[in-house]
Amino acid sequence: MLISLRKFLNDEAGATAIEYSLLVGVLVLAIIAGSRAIGTTLSATFPKITGNLG
Repeated sequence: MLISLRKFLNDEAGATAIEYSLLVGVLVLAIIAGSRAIGTTLSATFPKITGNLG
């Protein structure tokens, strides 16, 4: 049983999965923030373009 406990404590496979999950979460938040900023800029730009064409 002591050997099983040592193997469990030394196993780092779950830690790697958690690290990748956190990395993906941060990337998703960055993409969402960037797309909102671009969307706001585009929303302001298209009426100006329309006004200049008309």
